[in-house]
Amino acid sequence: MAGHSKWANIQHRKGRQDKKRGKLFTKLIREITVAARIGGAEVSSNPRLRAAIDNAKSQSMPKDNIERAIAKGAGDDDGNVLEEVLYEGYGPGGVAILIECMTDNKNRTVAEVRHALTKHGGNLGTEGSVAYLFEQIGYISINKSNDPDNLMEVAIESGAEDIEINNDGSIEIETDPQNLIDVKESIIEAGIDVDINQLIMKASTEVSVERKHAESMMKLLDTLDDLDDVQKVHSNIEFSDEILSTIGD
Repeated sequence: MAGHSKWANIQHRKGRQDKKRGKLFTKLIREITVAARIGGAEVSSNPRLRAAIDNAKSQSMPKDNIERAIAKGAGDDDGNVLEEVLYEGYGPGGVAILIECMTDNKNRTVAEVRHALTKHGGNLGTEGSVAYLFEQIGYISINKSNDPDNLMEVAIESGAEDIEINNDGSIEIETDPQNLIDVKESIIEAGIDVDINQLIMKASTEVSVERKHAESMMKLLDTLDDLDDVQKVHSNIEFSDEILSTIGD
């Protein structure tokens, strides 16, 4: 059950993204709007919308902003309808990358994504070139628990599929995407703080690359995150503790 945190890069990049609050809010609003448009405004019957709202609340988004985004999506009265697009590519050192976008202009978006990849030593791939390496899961990270046995019991009873206790005391939980919010709420009700809860694309295999490629990859991930049309970026790179501690924010 003990090991090195496979998701340290998620925690590291979350800290960097939190510093870009305005851009983050825009991405969250887009996700709420599209989720409401596709699955309807009723949270109880729309798991994607429920997760989007929960994520927005965890980032302290005002209630009014959330309600306006839901109404906009459910009414579908926006002249510029956003379309979901998934791009696949490779980063420096052959790292696999999935890039989730929402756009009203695919030509603009693909040009920006291609430019970012090329600039940092990567390239755009063809459809299906790396997507097969990833599967969507619910992911929960807990910095530390004073009673890991109780935490494991609560998580398993509420639908967790896998639990790992790392050497640093942090705990990582994987769930079916549909069960993410239920597991998270059960943990919180048990008096345990949740540090991260989100849907991620988990790679079937992870790769480590030499330092120069790791540094270029970090810059590429940040560049992609900064693009207005990019919602989420996933990769199968494993950043070592040493790399994460020496690459500056």
